[in-house]
Amino acid sequence: MQTNALPVYDAGDNPTGCCPRFNPEGWDGRDLHFEDKLFVRAKTASESYVPTDMAEVFERTFGAIMKTGAYDEKNVIVLSHDLSPSEAEHFFAVAKEVPGEEMVRWSGDYLTKLFEGPYQDGPKWEREIRAEVARRGREAGTVYFFYTTCPKCLEVYGKNYVVAVAALATDGDGAA
Repeated sequence: MQTNALPVYDAGDNPTGCCPRFNPEGWDGRDLHFEDKLFVRAKTASESYVPTDMAEVFERTFGAIMKTGAYDEKNVIVLSHDLSPSEAEHFFAVAKEVPGEEMVRWSGDYLTKLFEGPYQDGPKWEREIRAEVARRGREAGTVYFFYTTCPKCLEVYGKNYVVAVAALATDGDGAA
């Protein structure tokens, strides 16, 4: 397992000009190990877990990442999870610091599980990845989702791949 490496994501296969076409190969059941992996952290507002300003926040955040040359096309992932019914946070992997953005570093071990289906299956997917982590004799901390396709691109591609990424708890604390 390579430190800070992610499965291949071909951002160049992008017929929509929005979300690249996602190739699921290599994303299921993958062990990830991060050591001070750099992310930009952004928050979105939600109403009953449905994002209300995601497009604006993602456009602004990606704009800042691209402007500073922090986009790393070999390590693309945006990890999201709900903080409450009215707020979510998102972590954009980057190659370097992005001025004016909240920067965080992650260290720890993670497990991925690939799903395909409607976004509302998220709670079921979280239960499934937690069960997979338990089968491996570990405890899952926070579960994040990599939503590979926006609703508009889903109409073009016809598949809605979502990658669940579970932090593997250390010393029983649930944090990674």
